[in-house]
Amino acid sequence: MVSNDDRELFRGAIGPVRKLDAAPDLRRETAPQPAPLPVQSEADERAVIRELLASDETASGATSGEALNFLQNGYPPRLLKQLRRGQFRIEDEIDLHHLRVTEAKQVLAEFFAAARNHRRRCLRIVHGKGRSGEGILKSLVDGWLRQRSEVIGFVSARPAEGGTGAVLILLK
Repeated sequence: MVSNDDRELFRGAIGPVRKLDAAPDLRRETAPQPAPLPVQSEADERAVIRELLASDETASGATSGEALNFLQNGYPPRLLKQLRRGQFRIEDEIDLHHLRVTEAKQVLAEFFAAARNHRRRCLRIVHGKGRSGEGILKSLVDGWLRQRSEVIGFVSARPAEGGTGAVLILLK
């Protein structure tokens, strides 16, 4: 316990004092914290979109004059021979000339939905050969078709049906 003499000695040593206002409660007086931003999630989503677009643009590297050829595992190679020889009747076709990539992808998805609804098995897609040998749409169609589960196989069309600027598709 502190004696009165010690208290007076202390007050004399420090001199006159004034009472301070109560310290503000900083938790109440500061602006509310902003909502956290999902910076990493957004960065991940942007990276996925970049990868998807990059893989679309370099889907298979098919060039203008290159013949396309694909058959899902488990199916006999004779199906592609029959398709190439024209032994399947083409039941529907679509022309993707002059479409942008996003438009072409949407049109192609709608085309496949209609083919499924009408139970069509053999289709032709005219994608063109591209300018100066690029064949961007051709490469993209090649990649998109390989990803579709209902596609058994496809080959480039015969010259009379569009040659390497078109593809014949056989569906399940």
